[in-house]
Amino acid sequence: MKKLEVSMAQWIIKYRWWLMFACLVITAVSGSGLRHLTFENDLRAFFSEENPQLQALEALENTYNKIDNVFFTLAPKNGNVFTRETLAAVEELTEASWLIPYSSRVDSITNFQHTRGADDELLVENLVPDALNMSAAEIRRVKDIALSDPRLVNQQISPSGHVTGINVNILPPDSLNEAVPEVAAYVRKMADEFRQKYPQIDIYVTGALMFDNAFSEATRDDMKTLIPLMLFVLVAIIGIALRSYTGTIATLIIILMSMVTGMGLAGWLGIALTTGSGVAPTIILTLAVADSVHVMATVYQQMSLGQKRLDAVSESLRINLQPVFLTSITTAIGFLTMNYSDAPPFRDLGNIVAMGVVAAFFYSIFFLPSILVVLPIKVRNITVDAKDFCHACNRLADFIISKRVPVFWTMALIIAVLVSGMLRLELNDNFLKYFSSKYEIRRATDFMQENLRGWDIIE
Repeated sequence: MKKLEVSMAQWIIKYRWWLMFACLVITAVSGSGLRHLTFENDLRAFFSEENPQLQALEALENTYNKIDNVFFTLAPKNGNVFTRETLAAVEELTEASWLIPYSSRVDSITNFQHTRGADDELLVENLVPDALNMSAAEIRRVKDIALSDPRLVNQQISPSGHVTGINVNILPPDSLNEAVPEVAAYVRKMADEFRQKYPQIDIYVTGALMFDNAFSEATRDDMKTLIPLMLFVLVAIIGIALRSYTGTIATLIIILMSMVTGMGLAGWLGIALTTGSGVAPTIILTLAVADSVHVMATVYQQMSLGQKRLDAVSESLRINLQPVFLTSITTAIGFLTMNYSDAPPFRDLGNIVAMGVVAAFFYSIFFLPSILVVLPIKVRNITVDAKDFCHACNRLADFIISKRVPVFWTMALIIAVLVSGMLRLELNDNFLKYFSSKYEIRRATDFMQENLRGWDIIE
């Protein structure tokens, strides 16, 4: 095995320019798939086609109707919905909601179809036909009717009459990826205009369709913030550890190439990103560091001991090829086992990370040694601090070896105590709790549930 590693190291050094070019081509071709990446806006993406609950839901929808909605919760600051001004605002927003793309039905207290008797006739009309021209007595009648009708209480009006809601049923096309952001953008613009016109009324926007949109937005937000933050932390730690600009830049290049390859291949395979699979880039970044740092640290260690650069790179490959390969392949296999999950997003997560891990191994073994031979590398002599650190590590190793029995049982006890916490874990797939309070959808839904109606529906 050692002969194979030495021969491979010599071959890599000999053909370094060709290998660098080949790795860059592979990265470019794979990375071009990034343009095909899409974000899945449908919560049903979390369920496989074989899932019995999803099959039952689709059967019900095929028989009756599909429910996607937008829900406006209106809370007048004076705590009373039944005023001329507030009812007029509800009436106006109800009419405007019919213009929301793909809207099929709008329900509120103002357009509630109330039946009343007049002489020998039954009249069916809107509960609030013209709010601005209603008298105080008519508003009291509307209030009495609304708060006594079970079809409205806790649906469109709170029992105390301090909050009201407008429900808009949406019938989007089969593909939600374009319809969801279109509707969400339109609804948010409506809500902003309403807030400016009626500052005395707080408005909260939620609903199944807004929830779908929030998932894709949260995934994008995480990718915009977590990936740069992760890169910054990794670069800082690597820079402090290696104390080399060249080594830090080379490691950063490997990390980025691995991430681009993994995500680009996902695009070529038609994998849509969700909140489940959207964390793949940060996982790839974390795992890609290990491979490159092992190779890099050994090169610097060998050069600090007096070896020439080519010999140090060759020795690093000889030492690290087998452990890095075993680490990468077992990690990839571990993530590939996620294909047994019933939730497609977690299958996608496992596949994307596995591709990124394999790419990280490939680039760490072929591209990184090649670039280390080409780039200028300066290795500092071992400083007093470094020597002290090495001595401290040696003392720690001597202590663990000499006190191996008590150390073993102490660590076993600590592990047992920590593992026992698994008994307190609970399984909970409340999608609302996926979002923190910084997201508008969470605040709006919490307010709706606390003041008007529940979020979950049983059919």
